[in-house]
Amino acid sequence: MAKYKVEQLRNVALLGHGSSGKTSLSEALIYDSGGVSRMGRVENGSTVSDWDPEEQRRGFSVNTSIIPCEWQGHKINILDTPGYMDFIGEVIGAVRVADAAIIVLDAVSGVEVGTEAVWAHADERKLPRFAFINKMDRENASFDGVLAQLREAFSGNFVPLQLPIGAEASFRGVVDLVEKKAYIGPEGEATEIPAEMAEAVEEARVQLIEAAAESDDELIMKYLEGEELTPDEIRRGLSVGVRDGSVIPVLCGSATQNLGVHALLKAIIDFLPSPLEAPKEVATVPGSEEEVELSPDPNGPLAVLAFKTVADPYVGKLTYFRVVSGTLRSDSRVFNPRVGQEERIGQLFMVRGKEQTGVEEVIAGDLGAVAKLTHTLTGDTLCDQGTPLVLKGMTYPHPLYEVAVSPKTKADSAKMGTALTRLCEEDPTLQWRQEKATRETILAGLGEAHIDVAVRRLESKFGVGVETSIPKVPYRETISRVASAQYRHKKQTGGAGQFAEVHLRVEPLERGAGFEYVNEVFGGAISSAFIPSIEKGIRQVMEQGVIAGYPVVDIKAAVYDGKEHPVDSKDIAFQIAGREVFKLAVQQAGPILLEPIMNVTITVPEQYMGDVLSDLNTKRARVQGMEQVRGKSIIRAQVPLAEMQRYATDLRSLTQGRGIYTMEFSHYEPVPSHIAERIIAEAKQRANEEK
Repeated sequence: MAKYKVEQLRNVALLGHGSSGKTSLSEALIYDSGGVSRMGRVENGSTVSDWDPEEQRRGFSVNTSIIPCEWQGHKINILDTPGYMDFIGEVIGAVRVADAAIIVLDAVSGVEVGTEAVWAHADERKLPRFAFINKMDRENASFDGVLAQLREAFSGNFVPLQLPIGAEASFRGVVDLVEKKAYIGPEGEATEIPAEMAEAVEEARVQLIEAAAESDDELIMKYLEGEELTPDEIRRGLSVGVRDGSVIPVLCGSATQNLGVHALLKAIIDFLPSPLEAPKEVATVPGSEEEVELSPDPNGPLAVLAFKTVADPYVGKLTYFRVVSGTLRSDSRVFNPRVGQEERIGQLFMVRGKEQTGVEEVIAGDLGAVAKLTHTLTGDTLCDQGTPLVLKGMTYPHPLYEVAVSPKTKADSAKMGTALTRLCEEDPTLQWRQEKATRETILAGLGEAHIDVAVRRLESKFGVGVETSIPKVPYRETISRVASAQYRHKKQTGGAGQFAEVHLRVEPLERGAGFEYVNEVFGGAISSAFIPSIEKGIRQVMEQGVIAGYPVVDIKAAVYDGKEHPVDSKDIAFQIAGREVFKLAVQQAGPILLEPIMNVTITVPEQYMGDVLSDLNTKRARVQGMEQVRGKSIIRAQVPLAEMQRYATDLRSLTQGRGIYTMEFSHYEPVPSHIAERIIAEAKQRANEEK
């Protein structure tokens, strides 16, 4: 691949709802730019972008792929992202390192829930963008219909840059409204505009010229004075409007038929910003509040952002990065300020799907990859040790969908923890933990498909087989009133005996207060040396639970009396007495179960609000508030976790995939008695079976 200057680079994320045709479009772009000799197809797993076996098996993207295209003296780094919402973390990483976005829409389905989600992420970064209406050759395709939907769903000045020539089966090309030329067929051959389109073209072109003129004071004066704007002036005005976000050009085509793709390549170079024209990045100096504005200068201070990590079975860990400032060179050393460690950079790569080409350096504004970094994780900055800098990383959504994972074999058990850690390094939207309350290993992700892919990767990449199940709810046990109990432990068998007597009072504490242990013994009834032994016994029971096997919390235990024997009293005797007296006291103190309550925010199209509220009523939800925002209903509620464990699937079926939600822990509160009885009975049955 040729060397390019910063101004010749374009970093563009392809965003859109699942099945809108992003991967097919990236394949057409690389084919038309000469990167491959034949166009692959998603259906048969032959595209450059969908190289992962999971993508080929499922028929949709689960990773972001970098597809560099060389076109008219420029290098366009296309970031082909997944459209399925379970893999939104990949979108967040791509948006962070892109300078512009192309939002791909299906010409039949139009604006879908995934469109709205990726639009919001592009808005967060204020990315300049195009809307590309794909699949214009499909039955019932409607350019005007999708354009109307865009204008209704999003704020912005949507201006057609092209008009389709024909539609459905007769779609054969596009009219470029700047040049006033028609481009027909896969080669984009220039020809005259069809006579029947002359009026529509003139009308659309007026809108385009007005949008271009409004972006430039000099052009608006010329336009208002009745002078004709040249194509170069229109392009100049539109470029300004696109880059400041005031104009969103709308293009169209058919990726699978390779129609409108040449025109899209030209528009990317004409209107989307190079790294030089994008807003400057701001880095912070570690250990201070000082901020440094960085230009994409190859000779500037080194600042590199790692935006994606892949566990490659051949080269080990592969880190994808963008050089924000300076030049990163092969066989060099850099500094990771997060861990305060130096990293050795080996061979640098330019990647195209799964293909890796070695390069000597990667300049500011460009993307690349490097293998076998020891300390660097997704979101880290790499810099020179003498000029430490930290770039803003990515903020990922909290995982919503959890499974309990257990190893299939003893060999899997030994490797499972390490493999889960590496898996979560590769995908920051996955998390794993040991849940003490239920003694389960929990893997959390963004949905059923996300977890399914993760479990398959555990086996294919790390050789660890796991079984999955619905996690147990991490209930807690506590008490509702003050109670006292006493217990004497006496063991007289041959040799030394054991003796301890403990009188204990338990009191409920406020939620979240934890455990308080008090010694109220006066007069030496129990030696101070045995007071910690009693606490040790109590803490053992608190971990194991009293009524249902869940941890005991928010309780005060006061030892107020007892007896000891000058010979037979010892540490183990008081541990046992502490354990047993605590059980007795808790049983008499009105023991109750606590359950985790979650704060849930659900966003759905207005027409589904009634169904969602009805469903929430069956889940013991308390609705806290509702509001309407741009045709969407936002419901805020508090719901027990026990009712929400498979809500991702429930909401998808209730709203035809158009609902989204977030969930975070709020607090614990008592389980209703009729439900608690069932949970306690099930726990006792499990305990008996284990015996």
